[in-house]
Amino acid sequence: MIARRAARVPLQYLLGEVEWGGVRLRCDARALVPRPETEWLLHLTLEALSPLAAPRVLDVGTGTGALALGVKAARRGAQVTATDLSPQALTLARENAALNGLEVTWVQADLLTGVPGPFDLIVSNPPYLPDADREDVQPEVTHDPELALYGGPDGLTLARRLAAQATGVLVPGGRLLLELDPRNATAFAAELRTQGWAAGTAADLTGRERFVTAQWRGAAGSALP
Repeated sequence: MIARRAARVPLQYLLGEVEWGGVRLRCDARALVPRPETEWLLHLTLEALSPLAAPRVLDVGTGTGALALGVKAARRGAQVTATDLSPQALTLARENAALNGLEVTWVQADLLTGVPGPFDLIVSNPPYLPDADREDVQPEVTHDPELALYGGPDGLTLARRLAAQATGVLVPGGRLLLELDPRNATAFAAELRTQGWAAGTAADLTGRERFVTAQWRGAAGSALP
């Protein structure tokens, strides 16, 4: 095990499981290793959901199922759906749901394609590294599936597609919460504001503006204050 770690195999792979966001998650090469900073995205999600008794939540690009299962563990009355393009990742997510005794609806889909709404909140940690980062990432990152890492030339290709699709399935006043590259979050929030969203950013625990928090104005009325 020491030799494999010295070869920069992620510690989570060596341990096989991690405690994350109030749930236990199996970790292997089928999905992105859940990062500690993403636990703050879970915190922001639960904070946004607090006014609703039975929120309808969608986790896009679920990977290990971390965000979907973290929401369900904290809010047992929530209706949680999770999507991923990778069938291997969804198999792992289902294993993690069984491990924690939690019920989530799992859907294989390209972002929101074919996923019916409505939802009160959509949360996602989409692939957000610019393609050029392939040459410079830490050795541990190379063990993650590339499908879960790279988001096009500027890292925002998937985030833009997701935001465009989200307007069709969110209730008026519904929320979109994203984890993005800190190099892009502020600019993307500004981009969303030109498209009818009320959008801002939130910092991670190191002070970097990593999270985009957006509300779809839609028609009159608001599902979430």
